[in-house]
Amino acid sequence: MEYKQLGKSDLKISPIGYGCMSLHPGQEDFFSLIDKALDYGINYFDTADLYDKGGNEQELGKAFKRRRDKVIIASKAGNQWRSDGSGWDWNPRKDYLLKCAEESLRRLNTDYIDLFMLHGGTIQDDILESISAFEQLLKEGKIRYYGLSSIRPNVIRVHKEYGKVVSLMTQYSLLDRRPEETTLDLMKENNIGVLVRGSVASGLLVDKPAKAYLGHTPEEVANAAEVVKSVSTRERTPAQTAIQYVLHHPAVTSAVVGMRTEKQLDEAVGAISAPQLSADEITYLQTHIPAMKYESHR
Repeated sequence: MEYKQLGKSDLKISPIGYGCMSLHPGQEDFFSLIDKALDYGINYFDTADLYDKGGNEQELGKAFKRRRDKVIIASKAGNQWRSDGSGWDWNPRKDYLLKCAEESLRRLNTDYIDLFMLHGGTIQDDILESISAFEQLLKEGKIRYYGLSSIRPNVIRVHKEYGKVVSLMTQYSLLDRRPEETTLDLMKENNIGVLVRGSVASGLLVDKPAKAYLGHTPEEVANAAEVVKSVSTRERTPAQTAIQYVLHHPAVTSAVVGMRTEKQLDEAVGAISAPQLSADEITYLQTHIPAMKYESHR
């Protein structure tokens, strides 16, 4: 597997990353899936303190014990669970982000986090205060790099302007081509690596029953799935077609895929070696699946 450099960092990551939100503590094959991913050459593992209220990080800490140097761990912070467990609220304050980092380090059983991301954000935030937390963590050696996880162009632009983000995690798929409007090109121009989540649109482009999605009607979603299927072949499944589509953009470093089963893991990794989409096939997909634009947060 060939590795790609993540933006201005010296992190070289696999083109397929593991979206660990799909794994849960107590899952019987949690550790065997991680082992197989490592055997395949996946080295980027993405988690957050929000997932399973920290349980996801804790299990990954166990999985990577004695092989920490083999993996690149990314985590995120900024969403604070309510005391009654009923949900979470947004908290991008410096003191809270610093606390989150300490707790993530403890759960992950590591001295440093390779990539630490702000897990969201609004244009009303004191963004410079949030950035100061990440800068302090950098100076203390507790994180190697920091990035942003967001779908909001206005927030992305501000962080690009004032921070030292090396990466952007954002949602991108054939059913959500909004990043193609401006975000992806902006990231490419500024050498900020893009980590894609949602490449198969929660399975709607593959095998899930059609339903309304981000302004697309159920009929449009069903049509999109048929278009993806029509471009796929015996050697390249619809899931692999969808993953290859997001990877084709030069701004994208890795497709971070949630893989709950061994079959899903095999299929996602297989997207790398499957016959690649041709320029004509990419044009066909773009022509037959309409792109949308951001209606807010522009």
